Amino acid sequence: MEYRYLGRSGLKVSALGLGCNNFGMMIDASKTKAVVDKAIDIGLTLFDTADVYGGELGRSEELLGQALGAKRKNVIIASKFGSAMGPGGGLDVQGGGSRGYIMSAVEASLKRLGTDYIDLYQIHRPDPFTPIDETMRALDDLVRQGKVRYIGHSNFAGWQTADAGWTAKTLNLSPFISAQNRYSLISREIEAELVPACLSHGVGILPFFPLESGLLTGKYKRGEKPAEGTRYAAWSGRGPGITSRFFGDDKFAKAEQLQALAAKHGCSMLDMAIGWLLSKPYVPSVIAGATRPEQLDQNLAASAWRPSAEIAQEIDAISPPPAGVGMPAPQRR
Repeated sequence: MEYRYLGRSGLKVSALGLGCNNFGMMIDASKTKAVVDKAIDIGLTLFDTADVYGGELGRSEELLGQALGAKRKNVIIASKFGSAMGPGGGLDVQGGGSRGYIMSAVEASLKRLGTDYIDLYQIHRPDPFTPIDETMRALDDLVRQGKVRYIGHSNFAGWQTADAGWTAKTLNLSPFISAQNRYSLISREIEAELVPACLSHGVGILPFFPLESGLLTGKYKRGEKPAEGTRYAAWSGRGPGITSRFFGDDKFAKAEQLQALAAKHGCSMLDMAIGWLLSKPYVPSVIAGATRPEQLDQNLAASAWRPSAEIAQEIDAISPPPAGVGMPAPQRR
């Protein structure tokens, strides 16, 4: 396992992270413990969850805390706040980035996780109604109190990342050190504005959906009905806008061409999907889910693969980066 610094901070994370969204939703407590134990055995240290994960709200945090037990001190727990925790969950009267909501949410997460601190506490999505300085002052207080070690954000745009970086610097507040956004071989939109903003402000990017929910690895085929219980099947019932965003013809076409490219070069799509992301200097770790221990061995092997210059050019030809925006040189430690 490789370890890298997260953003411009002293926090080191494993290059392979474990997404815990399936805990409580796809797997029960015993299977969760088997996955967590295997993750620790292979040297994985970054466990990413959220207060809304787990089918039953909060269940993922509960199962992760139980599975870690005494091993908690050897790992990095990343959790999120700011999404609605059901009717009357706090967002009815205040924003998810407000001081009142944050102070309540962190106490609930700490209790569910069975810990007295969260290593990386992330706002799950921007709150358009709460000023960013209010959010960051509240999070800075949590850092000073020791309840949170570092802070991050998820689903922010480039301008929001820059605004938060400027706010932290001018007000002498704890800065965001991480950004979780959708990023993969066929979803490269963040390279236009978010990546340059993160590089300028010392923010490391933690991609989610690195496998496009299974599209890249052939879980879904164009024209075939998705299996019941899959994410694609669930989203298919929410209208064409959702399915075209995640499983449109353009994405199927790119996935098919990338699968052929992987076969040509004798690597798996898992190798290419994870290894390509980890070849980016601004990506310290890739968040990938697992429901079985053996999947972690496969993910670990994939994390060691890197594209040659030739393969990188072939990937760009199939799935081009956004045009028109230059990228600053990465800021080294």
